[in-house]
Amino acid sequence: MKLLAGEKYGWMLEMFILVTAVLVLARLVNFAIDKLEAKASHSKTLWDDALIEACRRPLVWLIWIVGINFAATIASEQLDSGWTPFLLYVNKLAVVALFALFLVNFINRAEQNLITPEPGEKPRDAMTIKAVAKVLRASVLVTAALIGMQLFGFSISGLLAFGGVGGLAIGFAAQDLLSNFFGGLMIYLDRPFKVGDWVRSPDRNIEGTVEDIGWRLTRIRTFDKRPLYVPNSIFASISLENPTRMSNRRIKETIGVRYDDVAVLPVILADVEAMLRSHEAIDTNQTLMVNFNEFGPSSLDFFIYTFTKTTVWTEFHQIKQDVLLKIAAIIAQHGAEVAFPTRTLHMVDSAAGAE
Repeated sequence: MKLLAGEKYGWMLEMFILVTAVLVLARLVNFAIDKLEAKASHSKTLWDDALIEACRRPLVWLIWIVGINFAATIASEQLDSGWTPFLLYVNKLAVVALFALFLVNFINRAEQNLITPEPGEKPRDAMTIKAVAKVLRASVLVTAALIGMQLFGFSISGLLAFGGVGGLAIGFAAQDLLSNFFGGLMIYLDRPFKVGDWVRSPDRNIEGTVEDIGWRLTRIRTFDKRPLYVPNSIFASISLENPTRMSNRRIKETIGVRYDDVAVLPVILADVEAMLRSHEAIDTNQTLMVNFNEFGPSSLDFFIYTFTKTTVWTEFHQIKQDVLLKIAAIIAQHGAEVAFPTRTLHMVDSAAGAE
């Protein structure tokens, strides 16, 4: 009787030993990954770090899921519950799902490494990297879902055939969604702007800094700090400026002096042009003009047309302020004055007219 009892409950001992072995193996794998990660941190390349970190959770979870499922299979066979085939399917599905998780983790880590390169490395285009990463993640998830459905007996060929027939109906029903998707794809391919760029549309009331480019919407932060969500399809039908990519910023000003200062105007123009050409913040390789422009209603107007080396908004205004103050000093230096609107009134002497 004792022998029969031992045979009867021996499978419980097997389950206990199996779960204990799974616990020990999971601990050993975690320890081994820690050691590999510490060793890889001293290497110059970041890809080994990405690979090791990406496989940690999937590998540990695989040990636990497969080990517990084997223990459950032993119990199912002893109790004759009929769950054994299902547990085998779960094991296969777990392998597929965890392999997909490993690939997604690796893509995420690789994306992070490429967007934030090591000091001294050339920065890469973050927008293109994010686009490729999104496509790869979607491909991995769709492939894993199809393989999982195949494991449970669903016909993939039938599903693909249904997708081909239903694709036309879905296309008509989701025209806006598809147009936004392809609009986002064109942004990633043509790259008229990227995250962080200042964009402006003369056709629409759109201006601000790009914060995120999604597959359906692009989020722009306006200068009053409000988020502006723009469907990607809009960018295919509007003109768009990207001031961030300007090579220089322009100073274009018209300044008037009094009509009484016409004699010193040529000297003022020559001195202003010399000042601009010697100014360290002015790009003399670009167009630089200082010319008398017109006889105004109450002033002799001349204009300055030049470009700064910097494109930074705050620095530009500091330079423009310095240029304008120096022009004012040059005008005062020659005894002239900046004109302001004046009006001359001629009075007719009526008494003289009567004589």
